[in-house]
Amino acid sequence: MMILIAGPYRSGTGDDPARMAANLKRLEEASWPIFEKGHVPMIGEWVALPIWQTAGGKEVGDTLYDRVLHPTAGRLLEHCDAVLRLPGDSKGAEEDVRIARRRGIPVYHDISEIPDHAA
Repeated sequence: MMILIAGPYRSGTGDDPARMAANLKRLEEASWPIFEKGHVPMIGEWVALPIWQTAGGKEVGDTLYDRVLHPTAGRLLEHCDAVLRLPGDSKGAEEDVRIARRRGIPVYHDISEIPDHAA
């Protein structure tokens, strides 16, 4: 499965780059265990941030940021088979969960819930 890892990235950071980087690191920490279980981990920011920067994004929260970040996750979810929702307040992650449920794909809240498909 391709599993979107959803959790806080910008939320609660006051747009402090160091705090956002720490949140991204927490999201990324879930990627290895997902991979070990035989799946492909995905984080929306891995795709959205380079798109935003290449398009000329300058400041977190600018108009272009809003046009790219959350819509990218929504587009990714059309290709994902599940979502891992990590703890923490996040409007974006809650939207990811809403989209996943609408699509009828599983939403996991702990890595231990993800089935093991490793060879």
